[in-house]
Amino acid sequence: MKNMHKTIALLALSLLAGLGGAWVFDLIARPNASRALFTESPTPVFPVGNSPAGAPDFAMAAEKAAPSVVFIKTISNARRGGADEFWSHWDFFGRRGPVSGAGSGVVLTADGYIVTNNHVIDGADKIEVLLPNKHSYLARIIGTDPSTDLALLKIEARELRPITLGNSDRVRIGEWVLAVGNPLNLTSTVTAGIVSAKGRNINIVRTQFPIESFIQTDAAINPGNSGGALVDAQGNLVGINTAIATKTGAYQGYGFAIPVNIVRKVMRDLIDHGTVQRAFLGADVLDIDATLADRLPDDDYSGVLVYSVDAGSAADKAGVAVDDVLLKIDGVDVNSKAEYLERLAYHSPGDEVQLTLRRKGKLQALTVKLTNLEGTTSVIKKTEVFSETLGCDVVPLTKLERQRIGLEQGGWRVSNLRSGIVSRLGLPDGFVILSVNRQAPETLAQLEDLLKGARGRLIIDGLNPNGGRGTYSFHIY
Repeated sequence: MKNMHKTIALLALSLLAGLGGAWVFDLIARPNASRALFTESPTPVFPVGNSPAGAPDFAMAAEKAAPSVVFIKTISNARRGGADEFWSHWDFFGRRGPVSGAGSGVVLTADGYIVTNNHVIDGADKIEVLLPNKHSYLARIIGTDPSTDLALLKIEARELRPITLGNSDRVRIGEWVLAVGNPLNLTSTVTAGIVSAKGRNINIVRTQFPIESFIQTDAAINPGNSGGALVDAQGNLVGINTAIATKTGAYQGYGFAIPVNIVRKVMRDLIDHGTVQRAFLGADVLDIDATLADRLPDDDYSGVLVYSVDAGSAADKAGVAVDDVLLKIDGVDVNSKAEYLERLAYHSPGDEVQLTLRRKGKLQALTVKLTNLEGTTSVIKKTEVFSETLGCDVVPLTKLERQRIGLEQGGWRVSNLRSGIVSRLGLPDGFVILSVNRQAPETLAQLEDLLKGARGRLIIDGLNPNGGRGTYSFHIY
């Protein structure tokens, strides 16, 4: 087995849970719930109860949101890599045992749809949901989206209390928010703070197309809050708590939540299609800072700099060029790569967006029709298949993914690792297998046969979750 080395940074980003809600979302009872009803919360008005004059009534917000937050317990029999997971798999007598985990979730519908973080349930063989009334249910996974670290669960229950969805675009820096969840296994805990920043990219989502534009808050968030709710002063969901920045693994004043507007789009796609219908412009951008000053004709640092355009992409066809400065999408200012990705995350393939660009000091307006990963505007169908042989979900690379790494065909991403060959080999979740002993499998059956029948020297070449090349070498007896 390949020796694994880890560099422990002084500032570790600990994935945590949080809970929140702000929109009611109801479903038509049929296979394709495309007519799902979303009810937006009204414009915020701070209520005043027994709080000081002019202050928000936290008690009212907590009473509204807390019944919609659940406790999630997971059991996994597969090792997912890393020293902590390895040692938690064994006791001091060397006996192998299951790994348990815990987090939070938020009820979206009265009939049992629940949102949480993907990292809370990733690789779980069993998922148990404990409601605030202490009733317990086994949950099944409807769909996951590693790019946003979101997952949708379903329990067979009725008359649950769904959270009301807010609007994260309306959230202001300095506004009061509450984090509701189950930190440190303490059920139904509420902490208060303010919104410290928006559009934060902290580089914790390890996929090829990560979407990070977090709401930052100083409301206390600790392990177990992951998947819980960040709510506004009216108890409406504005984000799903996901991570903290910490040197100790516990709260130090910096928590991060996925904006509810992204959550809404992802959940609707998972319900309607089983996979997220992600829209792509086909242009990569950079944050503008002093290091890029020599590429700009003036001292205006607003917008983001276009540094590459994929040939034949939507951006290319619309006339977007390298060194353009993208200022707005649909009239909304875009001043960071995180904000750029967030704006695109609200759209589906086939949507038209209006771009405002600055090119050589002059403003230009372009209309672009967004595409999917295959470069078309059609609906992408769920392509991952669970392989009993490999013990994980397997999905072939898309056309755009292959194009970006210069691959004509092949490439298989493994995820949601459970007990099986892949977990025993120690491959990381999200690894892309390109070849096995220098053979590039063209079908899932070929991939299974190559790994199942391996004896002696085994070399697996591929891509690590961060996109870098990786080679794993084993000796199979």
